[in-house]
Amino acid sequence: MEIADNSPDGHEHTLQLLVRQIRFEGKGIQSYELVDPSGADLPAFDAGAHLDVHLGDGLIRQYSLCNSPDERKRYVIAVLRDDAGRGGSKAVHERLHVQGIVRISRPRNHFSLVTDAEKVILLAGGIGVTPLKAMAHALDARGVDYELHYCARDATCAAFGDELAALHARGRLHYHFDGGNPGAGLDIGRLLTKPSHGTHVYYCGPGRFMKACEQATGHWPKETVHFEHFKAPERPPAEQPADASGAFDVRIASSGQVISVKPEQSIVDALNEAGVVLETSCCSGLCATCKVRYLEGEVDHRDFILGEDERADYLTACVSRATSKLLVLDL
Repeated sequence: MEIADNSPDGHEHTLQLLVRQIRFEGKGIQSYELVDPSGADLPAFDAGAHLDVHLGDGLIRQYSLCNSPDERKRYVIAVLRDDAGRGGSKAVHERLHVQGIVRISRPRNHFSLVTDAEKVILLAGGIGVTPLKAMAHALDARGVDYELHYCARDATCAAFGDELAALHARGRLHYHFDGGNPGAGLDIGRLLTKPSHGTHVYYCGPGRFMKACEQATGHWPKETVHFEHFKAPERPPAEQPADASGAFDVRIASSGQVISVKPEQSIVDALNEAGVVLETSCCSGLCATCKVRYLEGEVDHRDFILGEDERADYLTACVSRATSKLLVLDL
């Protein structure tokens, strides 16, 4: 297995994998099976994990692994082509080819299954099914009770039809097709009316679906609700403190170098201009690739990935800003 060490500090390793198979999975959706060119085992992953896929020209995007974590010979991702998006899905569809080599990160996971759940409810909206499919495989293997609700426009837009048929036949998978009218689909609020002891909820999908799930789980214990965004939600202006929009300074703890961050700059961009390179990926606070420890200062955390405990020590340099005049970074 060829491993490339490409990060500025030598911490991140990437893999060069062979695209062995591309399959049509649903309207606009293709799955990509990635294997080691020599047939070696791949690094293990847990359900909910994702890969950074390097697409050339500095373009990096994250895609969830959707196959069973028990499989060590392959990674499978599925990508919905969105011509109105930021270009990542289009690049995957156009640049990845069977027998080609693609550079990826090792699997990372910010959306893990808890180990003590008595039951799990999985809610998938569209292509948000990808991490939840891996979770269904893992829960099957563990013998944990679960149900997967898959919401889509119609059957042609639902991926993995053949592979998921067995789950549907066993009553584990429930399809909800709304024909383009959200009101005709799954009543998420009704499904989640009453929290049950030992039950955990996981959801993933597009913006409106995520909002509906958030509202439906508002009365559930916080520790029993888990989610992952594919796209950063819009943040109302009222949630952005006025004192977090101005200029501030960043000091590098190891060298003492002080770098000014302009109001229109991200911390990442300011550091890069000063020759302090941080690896980035989503640039929207979703993946934690640019997570860095801070030692002093007050932070306006604008990410959608770090837990409250992590925010006491870490920030995401692509979106976080300072409410103090100085931040000291552990770099």
